[in-house]
Amino acid sequence: MRVPEGAVVQINLVNGDGATHDITLNDFNTKSNQVNDKGASTSIVFKANKKGEFTYICSLPGHVQAGMIGKIIVGDHVAADKPKAADISRNPMEVGTPIGKRGPQKLTVNLETTEVEGQLMDGSTYKYWTFNSKVPGPFIRVRVGDTVTVNMSNAKDSHMIHSVDFHAVTGPGGGAAVTQAAPGSTKSFTFKAINPGLYVYHCATPMVAQHISNGMYGMILVEPEGGLPKVDKEFYVMQGELYTAQRHGTPGEAEFSLEKLLNEHPEHLMFNGNHDALTKTHRMEAKVGETVRIFFGVGGPNMTSSFHVIGEVFDRVYSQADLTSKPLQNVQTTTVAPGGATMVEFKVDVPGRYILVDHALSRMEKGLAGFLYVTGNPNPEVFQTNSKPDASSGH
Repeated sequence: MRVPEGAVVQINLVNGDGATHDITLNDFNTKSNQVNDKGASTSIVFKANKKGEFTYICSLPGHVQAGMIGKIIVGDHVAADKPKAADISRNPMEVGTPIGKRGPQKLTVNLETTEVEGQLMDGSTYKYWTFNSKVPGPFIRVRVGDTVTVNMSNAKDSHMIHSVDFHAVTGPGGGAAVTQAAPGSTKSFTFKAINPGLYVYHCATPMVAQHISNGMYGMILVEPEGGLPKVDKEFYVMQGELYTAQRHGTPGEAEFSLEKLLNEHPEHLMFNGNHDALTKTHRMEAKVGETVRIFFGVGGPNMTSSFHVIGEVFDRVYSQADLTSKPLQNVQTTTVAPGGATMVEFKVDVPGRYILVDHALSRMEKGLAGFLYVTGNPNPEVFQTNSKPDASSGH
């Protein structure tokens, strides 16, 4: 694991076998209590005040030899080479051009399904299945009344049949019934965008949940007549989950686990494809006084999201991505089902780093987090840090 220099770090230890264990980090003079029962947990907390690569262990005799040893890297220390693969993460700024007040048109959308070895997290990779080699697939932007032709090509080097089901489409399988494409082939269909809203699309080839989990999901925005109200910043964010045979944090190539998928036990959850997408790779930014809009969806295939931005309140929530009804106002956390979406808007009033989460907060430990950086002048009328009270005051 890697942490920034100066950070306060907590490492949790969960007893998985019922034997006695602890966690010890000698370089920072910290050692946990022992845990004895299966399912019991303990933790260590320390300040990472020196750079380097350090070892944590279980200090019980023989446990290091049995494999209970790990590494923590503090700061920009260069560790040994780790597996590298393609960056499959979707840039959240890729939201297309607002429709505005134009009339209905005929449009063409080209999708290619690919199977790509991609970076999952620092030190591990995964064989993703994608639309256009990114997760999620491209953000498609049309308006109600548009006639849209979808051309879906399956790459020649694919091993699987793939397809696409648009929740915005009225027709057999949302298009999936006519787009079951073998490797090297192309399928096509045309639909009319009848219903305004923000909709998920995904692969719908059996086993459907496996195709979705592996990265085959995206969103299409059908803007209402006249377009959406203008805002300063728009972002495209989707939540997904991966089911791997290897535990979260295991280095090397992660492999798909059918058993964990059927049991709905994901090892990894992420925004926009992998753990680094919205924390390291792509930087979402806004300025104090600007209004931010987030197009948020859940690819899934199984987990409902409780979408929340820590330190902000959603001024407007277009519940279940209904863009024609009056939005909800002053919402703290909004629920989004698998295969569902929402659109949220809020004005940023105070500079700082704001964290996007699913408020089922244990999922942060499995990689589910994103950052929105807000720059600008302080706004003490809205938020300020107070000096520490004098101890003699009695408060």
